[in-house]
Amino acid sequence: MSKGLPKRSEDYSLWYNELVKKADLAENSAVRGCMVIKPYGYSIWEKMQAELDRMFKETGHSNAYFPLFIPKSYLSKEASHVEGFAKECAVVTHYRLKNAEDGSGVIVDPEAKLDEELIVRPTSETVIWSTYKNWVQSYRDLPLLVNQWANVVRWEMRTRLFLRTTEFLWQEGHTAHATKKEAEVETKQMMNVYAQFAEDFMALPVVRGRKTESERFAGADDTLCIEAMMQDGKALQAGTSHFLGQNFAKAFDVKFATKEGGLEYVWGTSWGVSTRLMGALIMAHSDDNGLVLPPKLAPIQVVIIPIYRKEEEFDAITEKVNEITAELRKVGVSVKYDNRDTHKPGWKFAEHELKGVPLRIAIGPRDLENGTIEIARRDTLTKEQFELASQPISEKISSMLDEIQTSIYSKALNFRTEMTTEVNSWDEFKELLEEKGGFLSAHWDGTSETEDKIKDLTKATIRCIPLDQKEEAGVCVYSGKPSTGRVLFAKAY
Repeated sequence: MSKGLPKRSEDYSLWYNELVKKADLAENSAVRGCMVIKPYGYSIWEKMQAELDRMFKETGHSNAYFPLFIPKSYLSKEASHVEGFAKECAVVTHYRLKNAEDGSGVIVDPEAKLDEELIVRPTSETVIWSTYKNWVQSYRDLPLLVNQWANVVRWEMRTRLFLRTTEFLWQEGHTAHATKKEAEVETKQMMNVYAQFAEDFMALPVVRGRKTESERFAGADDTLCIEAMMQDGKALQAGTSHFLGQNFAKAFDVKFATKEGGLEYVWGTSWGVSTRLMGALIMAHSDDNGLVLPPKLAPIQVVIIPIYRKEEEFDAITEKVNEITAELRKVGVSVKYDNRDTHKPGWKFAEHELKGVPLRIAIGPRDLENGTIEIARRDTLTKEQFELASQPISEKISSMLDEIQTSIYSKALNFRTEMTTEVNSWDEFKELLEEKGGFLSAHWDGTSETEDKIKDLTKATIRCIPLDQKEEAGVCVYSGKPSTGRVLFAKAY
């Protein structure tokens, strides 16, 4: 099998696009700006979804589903929200087609114009808060802890598979609380859930931080985020959690009777991650040979490939493979026996390497005689002979999978550390941004004017104000005005 992948060092963007396609993750669809997520890619997303869903439920949240369509008037009720999304909205204006009289095909029936246009949801705050008005009357109805798995549409002019598409899959949590403190605690909790998922399952180290006022979610009082570093030195926002204050409660008149008999607006949050995480997973770990998947998210953790020439050899190998497979599955390891007779072992090796299968076992007649198997690691591309009698195969494989998960995380963490630089002058800032990239830790004077100017001049944005930021008197890297702490700048996806 010829992988035909470009090298990351030569053309990172092309490498990414080709890898997504060649590894059978996704492809462009006939609908401009949209993608088809192929079965192998979707199986990775399903594993992400399952783990996140479990974590949401462990923190008390329940799933629901709300309409795809939002009345246009709803978006007008929260001023900053509509301003933030107006340019990205897809609008439904008619409800019927008809055949053209000249026989040229179907056309929109001009008589079927909607009384009020419908917006294909770019996010669901408005339609959900209009529903919460009916669900919340008393403090006894709070907190409302709801999550939705759905698709959304944000009209994009420049698209990239997984990273930025017109339609994408995501989850969006929407909660309502009796007090400001409860909502703020929820906002931070869900940011930490995302960080834990990224680090424990994606093997992706992230910076927990706060967005600046100009970067926060439209309609929010505060936005917390997790930021990750990709191998090309660009940052990627991997998840956000928003404290909405009482903005949407006031816009949709969601009030509750307090214990004391008063009437108050509730406090809200919203939070979400999307199939953009797939892009992060690919760009953070993969190499010139293909995908490198953390075992916890790999659809196939172990692939077993038989090497034989005669039919009787194949039968004997298969019998042994069935024993190994049964033992591994008992401890929850996902195994694939690639016994296709349409491809040679070398072709299979290359295919599973490209698809990022963490461990590959090869077994032939000589292995059967010697009581051994060959185990190859995808992350390091190393091989070893393992004597089956030395320890249970389930223990050996489980230990190796844990080691791979830890190793991938450590490699990504070391890379991020190398790519995080403290800068103190404007010349140093510009030079490092162009020559090295990564996170630049620099003082900022706290004004949106300076933030915008730096973005205009360098295309670098403030990715976040780290939550563990220490107060440190200094001067802004651009304006020279006083600063109380450092923020992280980077070019980003």
